[in-house]
Amino acid sequence: MEINIRQWIVSVMILGALLIGGCAQQEATSQPPNLPTEPPVTAQAPDAFSNLPRLEGKAKVRMVIKGKPVIIEVDGTNAPITAGNFVDLVQRQVYDGSLFHRVVRTPQPFVAQGGDPQSKNPKADPQTFGTGGFIDPATGQERSIPLEITPEGAQSPVYGSPLQVARINQPPVLKHKRGAVAMARSQAPDSASSQFYFALSDLEFLDGNYAVFGQVLEGMDVVDGIQQGDRIDSAEVIEGLENLRSNNPSNGPS
Repeated sequence: MEINIRQWIVSVMILGALLIGGCAQQEATSQPPNLPTEPPVTAQAPDAFSNLPRLEGKAKVRMVIKGKPVIIEVDGTNAPITAGNFVDLVQRQVYDGSLFHRVVRTPQPFVAQGGDPQSKNPKADPQTFGTGGFIDPATGQERSIPLEITPEGAQSPVYGSPLQVARINQPPVLKHKRGAVAMARSQAPDSASSQFYFALSDLEFLDGNYAVFGQVLEGMDVVDGIQQGDRIDSAEVIEGLENLRSNNPSNGPS
């Protein structure tokens, strides 16, 4: 279904809710995010990301929010690096105690976004929430992962570029359906780290621009009830941990 003019205006207004405020440290432009304003980006070879966790297959994560469970299926088949990063961070308890710093429901249900490690600190300035990512203790630097989207019919993901910018017409395999779980990022495509969001409705206009890596299987009523400032009590991998792979011992099982 094509987006009408009103939907497009609304989408441009609320799309900024997915942008990480300071991760990429790049100035915003006057162009709406993710519209093709430059030549196609050449996808980086997967070997360039060999130091990042990967999920070979699927896994399930139980996330407890305000005492209520949400079961997420994580898809490493179609988003191996994005899914592997998430599962690795769950294993590291990065999300335990973090809060949802941005929840957008008007003018239409949009997203509940969280996963900034800074938000775990009760003394932290709330104004900084949404600007942080996971600092890898092995390197002392923020881990960033590439934008990773698998088009329908493709044998492997496209890296480092929204599909429209890469001039790929096929829709992604993993779409922004209600309950989808995806990575937030800055305007730089390869700037996602730990922040993620739940899609609160079908968000077709985001397809191909942000990396979906999972889907809520149970507990969508809990997701619908998330308020800004609510914390994640805990998150744990309940199935598929054996599918997590890494060349870096600090990233978990190999």
